[in-house]
Amino acid sequence: MNFFSMCVIAAGIGMGLGAVGTGIGQGFAVKGAVEGVSRNPGASGKILTTMMIGLAMIESLAIYALVVSLIILFANPYKDIALKLAETVAK
Repeated sequence: MNFFSMCVIAAGIGMGLGAVGTGIGQGFAVKGAVEGVSRNPGASGKILTTMMIGLAMIESLAIYALVVSLIILFANPYKDIALKLAETVAK
């Protein structure tokens, strides 16, 4: 398996784990907010605001995972080293 194939696999696994983690976190956040509103409907505005801020923080983790995956794919700092190593191995 060459370097670029490993980069693609690493980016895919990293983004997949980031999406799964944030999805689970968002599900728990919404679950807690719905339970809170059902117990105390008068506090729904404050609960909703806090939930939205929390969801934004959780979603930022998915965006960070996306950025790291894109760096691995398109701006990999080890690309030049891997190409030189492949040329010396091929000789």
